[in-house]
Amino acid sequence: MQDPTSSDAPPFGRRAGLALAAASLTSPALAQQGVGARSFPSRPVRVINPFAAGGATDTQLRSLCDLTSARLGQPVLVENRAGAGGTLAAQALLNETRPDGHLLGQFGTGTPTRWMMSPRPPVDPMTEFTWVAGFVGYLFGVVVRADAPLRSWADLVAHARANPGQISYGTPGVGTPPHLAMEVVAQHEGLQWTHVPFRGGAEVHPALLGGQIAVGVDASTWAPLVDDGRERLLVTFAPERSRRYPEVPTLREAGVPHDTIGSYGIVGPPGLDRDTSRILHAAFREALLDPGHRAVLERYDMPLQLREPEECAAEARRVRERDRALLERLGLRQS
Repeated sequence: MQDPTSSDAPPFGRRAGLALAAASLTSPALAQQGVGARSFPSRPVRVINPFAAGGATDTQLRSLCDLTSARLGQPVLVENRAGAGGTLAAQALLNETRPDGHLLGQFGTGTPTRWMMSPRPPVDPMTEFTWVAGFVGYLFGVVVRADAPLRSWADLVAHARANPGQISYGTPGVGTPPHLAMEVVAQHEGLQWTHVPFRGGAEVHPALLGGQIAVGVDASTWAPLVDDGRERLLVTFAPERSRRYPEVPTLREAGVPHDTIGSYGIVGPPGLDRDTSRILHAAFREALLDPGHRAVLERYDMPLQLREPEECAAEARRVRERDRALLERLGLRQS
């Protein structure tokens, strides 16, 4: 029987060669040809990032949007609205009174999981939004300060077992993949530790380095800190070892039957015009494959996962069903 916590996702999107060929179709001229009787975009495009500035998502998304600006002929601006477990971008789209493509949101395939933890979810995330494109995945991992006595994942587990409730770990928020992974670990290993949710990965690391928490669990915002010797990476949550950190074991190798890479894309409000969505998809796709953006992905060890809109929706449904089983097993599902 397949492990419901596994992230054995199918290959993302089209083959790279087809994506590169298709990317050449986008240009500012194409964006300005007009959709029906109007042109798009006619003003700056705003993209809501539901996590704090400075994290892996924020850095990567800003690079992507800067490059997309040149393709669309209008600025593509990132706005941070952190909190609520990464759901505020979706909330902003639901309140949008002009669903014309000038307001978009970052939307992870795990976003619906957070709503399943609410007794009154505000929306059906599978039907209320318009997928534009899927972009990248995350390398999640567990870090401690470099001067901590915990030298390995086994050291952390042993210390947590010997000191129930004394270990505090920070994540980007309740219901995020790092939080759920640590809940899986606690259940599997019989541990008790204290979860400290933040508004994004960028807030986790100052707290870790400042001694407010003992452990950071996040996407690869930690990569530059590991590289410069301020943090130590103990384990990653990917199905396979990281290319950049091949000496670090995966959670499954450490004996916990769980892995996740997560993924995210861009969504528009309900009712977004299909032609407008196509213009946006083509522009973002070309920027996604730009060498400047690929360098950012390399820095944070974020896998490129180009997806068509229908593939995004299918993956979101798959992740929701996987996480539904996980939440029920952990006793966290309320809806």
